[in-house]
Amino acid sequence: MAALQQADVAGTVKTTSSEVSRNYLNSPKGIWSWIYTLDHKRIALLYLFTVMTFFLVGGIYALVLRFELWFHGAGLQAEVMKRGLVGPDTYNQLFTLHGAIMVFLFIVPSIPAIIGNFVLPLMLGAKDLAFPKLNLASYYVYLFGAIFCVYSLLSGGVDTGWTFYTPYSVETKGSVISMTLGAFILGFSSIFTGINFIVTIHKMRAPGMTWFNMPLFVWGMYATSLIQVMATPVLGITLLLLIFERAFGIGVFDPALGGDPVLYQHFFWFYSHPVVYVMILPAMAIISELIATFSHKKIFGYRPIAFSSVAIALVSFLVWGHHMFTSGQSELTSTIFSFLTFLVGIPSGIKVFNWIATMYRGSLTFQAPMLYTHAFLSLFTIGGLTGIFLGTLSVDIHLHDTYFVVAHFHYVMMGGAVMAFLGGLHYWWPKMWGKMYDEFWAAVSAALIFIGFNVTFFPQFIMGLQGMPRRYYAYLDQYQTMHMLSTFGTWILALGFIVMAIYLIHSLFAGKPAPKNPWYALGLEWTIPSPPPTENFVGNPRMLWGCYDYDRVMMDKDGLVTFNPDFKDEHEHEKIEKQEGKRYETTRSFN
Repeated sequence: MAALQQADVAGTVKTTSSEVSRNYLNSPKGIWSWIYTLDHKRIALLYLFTVMTFFLVGGIYALVLRFELWFHGAGLQAEVMKRGLVGPDTYNQLFTLHGAIMVFLFIVPSIPAIIGNFVLPLMLGAKDLAFPKLNLASYYVYLFGAIFCVYSLLSGGVDTGWTFYTPYSVETKGSVISMTLGAFILGFSSIFTGINFIVTIHKMRAPGMTWFNMPLFVWGMYATSLIQVMATPVLGITLLLLIFERAFGIGVFDPALGGDPVLYQHFFWFYSHPVVYVMILPAMAIISELIATFSHKKIFGYRPIAFSSVAIALVSFLVWGHHMFTSGQSELTSTIFSFLTFLVGIPSGIKVFNWIATMYRGSLTFQAPMLYTHAFLSLFTIGGLTGIFLGTLSVDIHLHDTYFVVAHFHYVMMGGAVMAFLGGLHYWWPKMWGKMYDEFWAAVSAALIFIGFNVTFFPQFIMGLQGMPRRYYAYLDQYQTMHMLSTFGTWILALGFIVMAIYLIHSLFAGKPAPKNPWYALGLEWTIPSPPPTENFVGNPRMLWGCYDYDRVMMDKDGLVTFNPDFKDEHEHEKIEKQEGKRYETTRSFN
């Protein structure tokens, strides 16, 4: 059979009322059952609470930073500096901690550890991940690394920037060792998760699920896991060398001891550019799911999207040198890295083209996940295109270390990764908790976040083009209007997140019960109750139709499958009905 589908749909596996009331949230009971849990769904929730706490901390730092920059200029600078809203040293620590927390403690683990942990086994029809104990160890390693980072905040902070560039990070005061040790430990958590996902995808797919009818989310997580496993050890060794350099003066990076600080940049960016794709590939994976579901249409270009995920992972290892155009590397080297950088745009462009083609003539609906999908498409495209500017040698010389880079980075990371994470969180929220949130307030929140984001970061493109350097505590008067506008945007952004927190928390206590399949999707995870039972599936699921076969079958809110009336292949009907041993009715709408 060319395309396959779920087994426990349309009553193939009966779900009793006691099974519906018993789910992973309430069985087993007790605090220890959560602390020692091996259930991938519960571990995902532990990650959710921890990661979002650090997102809150990093966000507060960002608000303070922007509030500080509101005042600097037009004669106010001297007065504010005298009053000391925050001093220059504190400012340097704030932007360092904001970057380190957002990268290492929020964006990198957010989608793989929260959404990946929760839905990947469900999508594959598996009972759990391949190594449940390793999964739990991954969470506690993450927590252990985070403790070192928190200690760094409380013991003087770090002012090096999240890149910890040498030789400054070797010489400066502050808690560089504890912060880099925290990042070193966090790397193990990332590797554990990657190994677990790779083995699970290889070995635990449901019968009938081949590589080319897996959900595209799984393809994205597979490519991400390859990067995590192969690139993260390089960062770990680099940070370990930095710790030794600082503690014992071994002379690897410090020129005063015969070392080479540029060597640190090579090591750091060999990991840190691929890690950009650890953040963005899972986001793209989510978008593929959301676009197919809310277009109610078969995904256009399944294989190109799947292969482009792997292509991005491979090319990501070849482009680290574009971060070092001004480091003194040879012109030939810079030219090669510039050319290779442009290659990344090809698989990314393939994905965007296929997503748009999927929406073309689809039955689009605009619930909250789809709103975030459209935010992702517009913001990530801007971020990607401005990356072309920075990959161009002549332009990069002018824009290097300006606010243009800050804006580009945030359009990719927040406009891309975070928007997709929010879309995915809203998409699978009913499955996680068994409760629906308020769509009206979700739309209001999405609008506030989209507007606030653009008001915050678009002025930074303009400032960067005009030469405003990043990470500066003070600035010339000519930049004040743009800085004030950017700061005002963060307030709108913060309001959007506050609204989101309120309606999501409200949904847990007073939300309407979620059906099995509130979005009429076709993935395996939507064939089981919301929230899922502890064992995920009652019986062994089989794939009979593809998870994007909207042209052939439809599934309603209760998991009842019907043939699409436009599906004309009667012979295929008969084959499926014969295999299932029952007849399916046709229907003409999703409702």
